[in-house]
Amino acid sequence: MESQVKKLVIIGSGPAGLTAAIYAARGGLNPLVISGRAQGGQLMLTTDVDDFPGFEEGIQGPDLMIKMRKQAERFGVRFIDEDVASVNFKQKPLEIKTESQELKAESVIIATGAQASWLGIESETRLRGRGVSACAVCDGFFFKGKNVIVVGGGDTAMREAQHLSKIASKLYVVHRRDQFRAQKALVDLVLSKPNVEVIFNKTIEEILGDNMVNGVKLKDKVSGQISQMPIDAVFIAIGHKPSTEFLKGQVELDEKGYVKVTDEVFSSVPGVFVAGDVSDFKYRQAVTAAGAGTKATFEVEHYLEHLKSPTEN
Repeated sequence: MESQVKKLVIIGSGPAGLTAAIYAARGGLNPLVISGRAQGGQLMLTTDVDDFPGFEEGIQGPDLMIKMRKQAERFGVRFIDEDVASVNFKQKPLEIKTESQELKAESVIIATGAQASWLGIESETRLRGRGVSACAVCDGFFFKGKNVIVVGGGDTAMREAQHLSKIASKLYVVHRRDQFRAQKALVDLVLSKPNVEVIFNKTIEEILGDNMVNGVKLKDKVSGQISQMPIDAVFIAIGHKPSTEFLKGQVELDEKGYVKVTDEVFSSVPGVFVAGDVSDFKYRQAVTAAGAGTKATFEVEHYLEHLKSPTEN
């Protein structure tokens, strides 16, 4: 049981949390990371990572996260591989309860990330990383000159479609309704692309392929008719859900559940800082999350330096 008041507890073990841990350890803060049962964040579900600097041949997502954790451990970072059950940020020191422990800390970095929303069909899970993706910026390059689908009708879908329209030979935007929910400016931009075709009132019933995506089955929402079309990749863009259930009533969240921040990394509670996709619904990249982890750690150092009675850890 951890009994001392920690200088810093980091909640989350994706790129944001692990980068924060590396910087904090090197800065003498002796950070403790609550990694969660599902360690490593979204990159644990990603195969080829070609856009994280330093890997000229690319790297598998899980391998990258393993390397980052080992790097943190080299600097003495401690880990608790459990989920957070609850927090109490209404008093000082801050309190964090895991599945088996109660912790107290002078500062906390929230880096719990966000999970992509999926269609919930078996073939989507089976072919994830094999032509099924929830990140066009991450994986679009692998389908240059191919025919791809974006599923969704909101701002996320339009941004994904806009990016893919510059890469794919043909792009289909499949939406279950008869009109988009996205901002008109985003919709107009996507529809202005000559290689984009919209398919309204249809849903994906099944994604086809053995080792790689090679087609989809579409269901017409009006007639109920099932049709099949060949395709090389399917990008799911129906939104993300931030991992903030345990934070309700403790820090200020926006209407979608993301942590509200000021000056990039400050939450509504002094001493509680934020990094990565748990507040960033715009970029959602490993490298931007890592950068946010760095910024959060610098602000933690500044905060702790100005506490009246810093606690030794």
